[in-house]
Amino acid sequence: MKILLRFSRIVAVSLIGIFLVGFSGLRVAHYPNPIATARLGLAAPSATPKLLPAHLVAPAATPTQLQVVQEEMPYGVLFNGRQIKFEKFLKQTKTNALLVMRNGTITYEWYNKKFTPEFQFPSYSVAKTLTSLMIGKLISEGKISESDTFIKFFPELSNGTSFDKVTIGQLLDMRSGVGVSDNYPTGPSGWGVAIAQMYASTDIPWFMGNNRKMKFEPGTDAEYRSVDTQMLGMIIKKITGVKVADYFSTNFWQPIGAESPATWNVDRIGGQEKTFCCFNATARDYARIGNLLAMGGFVGDKQLVSASWITRLSNPVEKLDHNWGYGAQIWHPYPGSLMMLGLHSQFVYVVPKTRTVIVKLSDSLVDADEEPTAAILEALAYKIS
Repeated sequence: MKILLRFSRIVAVSLIGIFLVGFSGLRVAHYPNPIATARLGLAAPSATPKLLPAHLVAPAATPTQLQVVQEEMPYGVLFNGRQIKFEKFLKQTKTNALLVMRNGTITYEWYNKKFTPEFQFPSYSVAKTLTSLMIGKLISEGKISESDTFIKFFPELSNGTSFDKVTIGQLLDMRSGVGVSDNYPTGPSGWGVAIAQMYASTDIPWFMGNNRKMKFEPGTDAEYRSVDTQMLGMIIKKITGVKVADYFSTNFWQPIGAESPATWNVDRIGGQEKTFCCFNATARDYARIGNLLAMGGFVGDKQLVSASWITRLSNPVEKLDHNWGYGAQIWHPYPGSLMMLGLHSQFVYVVPKTRTVIVKLSDSLVDADEEPTAAILEALAYKIS
């Protein structure tokens, strides 16, 4: 018994020591405490929104009423070269919600039994397109231009390298060259990489100040990098002088008639929204934002997104992952299709020609599912069996 007690004390002291060292290191890196960081690293994707601080995105005072009709989904779909049942596709890709909207009417709505229509689902990089909408509005109002450099707004971050030449246009198209790779970790052991630091950071400006090395000269190449979108988010906050969540709510979330509050995770309350990710909302409200693009930027007879920005969003300028087109923070997997895509299989798929929006929100850990899933959503948008 004495040996066991002595061993327990040794283990306890060792754990306390590890915790204190970890806590000290995490504080230096501007991470949450070790327990919070571990919880974030181990959580299912759908559970992450409540593990980070967030700002509220207020909904419309009078939400738009959505009509609902019934549409049958196909019996089977082609997935990874095999014909499988539609229900198996949903299960295999760990789908939590699937919603189809045509001409502003919900024609199909399904939820995994663990979730409800009121659940706030994380979007991950779907949020990049939301960031683009705000940038587009600021450009249309003449408050910024694509030729403006990042350091025009943050001269304190100038370092005398090609980082100083990075422009808003390059950030929009993933052409900045800033050396923060989107090499996401798996589990807590990978939290040392820069993209994970940015995701968990409690001080985004500090993070940017320590991550200004360049991989390539601005505008000479293109590589998908979340840091580009985060830099855009910093510009939005600086130019508007308000929380990004408030600006988005006033100019987009409320005007589209969102029925539920959303949240946007931040480094700390009152701080900077993590605009490369971390927007959380219901499936129906994601469909509303997708419908804004399906309708050419209009809500009813009011144009929320300028015609010039709709054109910018509709024309890819680069080829990135899967050889898909990309530009202005949105994907183009097929001609005429717009796709907001987030880690762990979050999709808001938009086909303006058929005025179709498909929302798929998931807990998938298999990035290889992105390409076959996009093919299925494209088929559903055109009602191809």
